[in-house]
Amino acid sequence: YRTGYGPNLFDEWRYLDKGEPGMDPATRKINPDFVLNQPRYQGSTIMLARKNFGCGSSREHAAWALTQYGFRVVIAPSFADIFYNNAFKNGLLPISLPEFVVDYLFDEIKANNGYQLSVDLVNRVVIEPNGKRHEFEVPEFRRYCLLNGLDDIGITLQHADEIKAFEQQRLNQKPWLAKTIY
Repeated sequence: YRTGYGPNLFDEWRYLDKGEPGMDPATRKINPDFVLNQPRYQGSTIMLARKNFGCGSSREHAAWALTQYGFRVVIAPSFADIFYNNAFKNGLLPISLPEFVVDYLFDEIKANNGYQLSVDLVNRVVIEPNGKRHEFEVPEFRRYCLLNGLDDIGITLQHADEIKAFEQQRLNQKPWLAKTIY
């Protein structure tokens, strides 16, 4: 259940050989030309991507693989709708920035080894190493969930007392609902 996806992120690009279900990724031949296999990008938590990122990745597995690999944020000009929603539901922050800004960030990363962006979700800004800031929008509910580590179940559990009170009140008003017929 939702484990083991990180090593298979971008599988056909990261590895030179074809993987099989259950195969240990540590035994596979790495593609040295693939960007995530390059030493300078090891341990990155922010992924920079191009427009419509996540297109074709409508299952939650895409978000699971990214988070299990170690990414916490994906910055792109735009996202596929289903991926965008799945990202939030799985603790991954998708940030949309204008395409010219993303192009600029790609250029800076390529030109400057060790270049590291940071993200301030509280203030909704991406910060460059030189201090330059790029504001982004994020729905307030999604921001709240990410800042508090909440998923759909966590949000529901925050209202457990109210749910229990409602169920008891409804049972008192309509006791016949408690009977189950098989």
